[in-house]
Amino acid sequence: MIKTFNYLFVTCFGVGTIRFAPGTVTSLITTILLYSLFHILNFSNNFILLSLILIFFYSFYAITEYIKESENKDPKEVVIDEVIGQSIPIYLYEIAHGSDKNS
Repeated sequence: MIKTFNYLFVTCFGVGTIRFAPGTVTSLITTILLYSLFHILNFSNNFILLSLILIFFYSFYAITEYIKESENKDPKEVVIDEVIGQSIPIYLYEIAHGSDKNS
C-alpha cells in the first residue's frame, strides 16, 4: 500500500510517466493548482504553506524508497521535485503581492 502511494506521490499521480516533457507538464499543473488554491478556492496562506512543507519533507522519504528499488538513480518519472520547485517561487510571489485573505 505505501509502495503504491509513494509511486503515485513521486510521479504526481502518473504525470511523470507520460512520454513528452513530464517535468514541464507537472510544472504547468502545479501552477494551475496553486493559482486555484490562492484565487479560486481562497485557501489561507498558512494552510498552503503547511501543505507545501509537508510535501517537501515527505518527498525525501518517498523518493528514497522509490529509488531503492530502481536501477536508475535519477529516474525521469520522479517529478515531485518539479512541484516543489514551482511551488516555492509561486507561494512567495503570492504572499509578497497581496493575496491577503486575513489568514
